Amino acid sequence: MRTPLGMLALLACATLLFLVVFGPVIWGASAATTDTSKIATGASPEHPFGTDGSGRDILLRTLVAARLSVSMALAATAVGVSVGIVVGLLPLILGGRIGQWIVAGINIGVAFPGLLLAISFSVILGQSGLAATLAIAIAMVPSYGRLTHNLGASVWGRDFISAAHVLGVPVWKTVLRHVLPNVRDPLIVNAAVTAGNALVAFAGLSFLGLGIQVPLYDWGRMLSEGMSRIFVNPAAALVPGIAIILAGLTFVLLGEVLGAVLGTGARGSVIAKFRRRQKAREAALKAPSSSMLAHLEDAVYSVRNLRVSASGHRGEPNDLVKGVSFDIGRGEIVGIVGESGSGKSLTLMSLAGLIESPLHASADSAHFDGEDLTISADGTPSRLDRHFGEKLAMVFQDPMASLNPALHVGGQVAETGLLHLGLSRAQARDRAIERLEDVRIPEARRRYGQYPHEFSGGMRQRAMIAAGLMGSPSLILADEPTTALDVTVQAEILTLLRQINAEVGTSIVFVSHDIAVVTSLCTRVLVMYQGHLVENISAEDLRAGYAEHPYTRALLATVPTMATPRDVPLPSIPDGTDFLAEAAAQSPSDAEPAPGQGCSSTASSRPETLDASAPIFEKETR
Repeated sequence: MRTPLGMLALLACATLLFLVVFGPVIWGASAATTDTSKIATGASPEHPFGTDGSGRDILLRTLVAARLSVSMALAATAVGVSVGIVVGLLPLILGGRIGQWIVAGINIGVAFPGLLLAISFSVILGQSGLAATLAIAIAMVPSYGRLTHNLGASVWGRDFISAAHVLGVPVWKTVLRHVLPNVRDPLIVNAAVTAGNALVAFAGLSFLGLGIQVPLYDWGRMLSEGMSRIFVNPAAALVPGIAIILAGLTFVLLGEVLGAVLGTGARGSVIAKFRRRQKAREAALKAPSSSMLAHLEDAVYSVRNLRVSASGHRGEPNDLVKGVSFDIGRGEIVGIVGESGSGKSLTLMSLAGLIESPLHASADSAHFDGEDLTISADGTPSRLDRHFGEKLAMVFQDPMASLNPALHVGGQVAETGLLHLGLSRAQARDRAIERLEDVRIPEARRRYGQYPHEFSGGMRQRAMIAAGLMGSPSLILADEPTTALDVTVQAEILTLLRQINAEVGTSIVFVSHDIAVVTSLCTRVLVMYQGHLVENISAEDLRAGYAEHPYTRALLATVPTMATPRDVPLPSIPDGTDFLAEAAAQSPSDAEPAPGQGCSSTASSRPETLDASAPIFEKETR
């Protein structure tokens, strides 16, 4: 506000506000006074811009007309923007085919010029100021709906939206509480500019005789009357025309200042992108044995033949996760490791029911905490949502994206208590502060009211863990929670997870591409390669060098140790290596099993000898 632009906008807005509020009060009577002896006269000391066809002062009428012109434009903007926001957010709330039809309707509406729509609706609704206001409001709904939908869709893919789903926040409340605050600033700026456009549009309708009718008058009506005498007294048309231009520029200046103050350029949109993965040949994977299935009742989460697919070329399904089966035992820390694109995060997101279109998840069976789950075609477990925030928690990769930047950290941590635990706001606040203290957030009571940008990366990640601990989670799903952190903070987060597992007994699934970190934290390791689960081995056996699959051995070979020679290049995995074919070549006598079946076990043993007739990654259960 201290810049020349800010001061000019403030002065212009104050002047326009003064005319709207006090103009008719001060000059209303004088502007309505007619003088038949001075009809359509030119400029004079008494009338600086002359008089109109009824002998009324043009300048005073222009000042008085500000109230009707501006108020009608603001009313049209308020209605149009409000309805446009609702229409733009409905596809996110409703989703599916209904949401697609709404988006299609918005796109059709945007294809027509706004002024043409306003004229059409004004003719339908009738010739009056109210009809013109409604017509302009209806005309701006498609454009504002499209803007709102585009901004909301860019936020919808953020991690804190997924975190809200995991906490069990209803979709409509997620949109209002988490999406709308993050798109608020650009909507406010555009609303200010839209008000200027509405002012011009309203004046245009009145100029055409579709807006304000006699005896009322606005700038558009005065401009229409002045055009008939423009050669006698040009000021009759120029003065209201200049008033329209100056008022429109005032709203544009206001939009510029709001844009600078709110910093809309700093809020970038995040668009979710999926890498195209090379289709691998089906590997030989055998179904879980009866001895492995005996552990199902003791598993906190069990899944059989989990698949995640996307529509490929010509509509054919392209499997990204290919028949994965495993169990997560109670009190276990299970690591899922593999290169980028191996399907680790997709597997984890499927367990949480966060797979969305265009991806599809399916499984033969899934069990969580002793309850049978039914996984629908869109990948959402139909009875898993009521466990979110109570028995199931999730920690995402990017701690900054996991928290809503528009809300206080403490309120987001306390949200689970309000939604699921039946706590009052004061009780939820107290418990949230306790959980922040449990994860070693310094000065937790003071930091409760701070925003995510005031936290360091490690503190944000610990705050996410605190949110998951508001209930009594049986399972924590951690999707590369240390990737975005430095090594010191990584060690703190790993120590915290290990402490939670030891003290509370919570099972943890830890996804990472760093096999060294996984072996140091986890009790069991699942190795994924090109969407397949190629090895299920205990961390102890993995550290002792008992890995069987060639890909697992290749990953281990890339980890530097204190004994690694410094004078030779670090080992790497060559591009184009087909470890599935290499594994199959090492066991040529294997019969080809049914595709999509995965290996599963709750523990593994160090085999003294390897049976050549068994799959290279299958072990007996200890």
